[in-house]
Amino acid sequence: MWPSRTRTETVTCLACGTERPREEAREYDKHGDRWDRDDKTFEHLCKPCHSDLCHHPRDELEALLVDLEAGERERDAFLASYLSTVEERYGTLEEES
Repeated sequence: MWPSRTRTETVTCLACGTERPREEAREYDKHGDRWDRDDKTFEHLCKPCHSDLCHHPRDELEALLVDLEAGERERDAFLASYLSTVEERYGTLEEES
């Protein structure tokens, strides 16, 4: 049986840390496949943080972050490694005019 839709569930935004009622948040699936719900636990973003996200495809991003040990290394070392790896794999980063 489906859980009651009238209950108020509170979730925490993974970006800003605010607690919000579930209906004021968006599901976030770090694997980019929020429709496949088997054995998944979703994180949440509040609507303002969700709106601030870049909604472009992020193919290979999660694997790249894991490969580069994101969150496990010093910030400056991680960023240098990230920029170097992205340029190596995808070419020079240039801003569009």
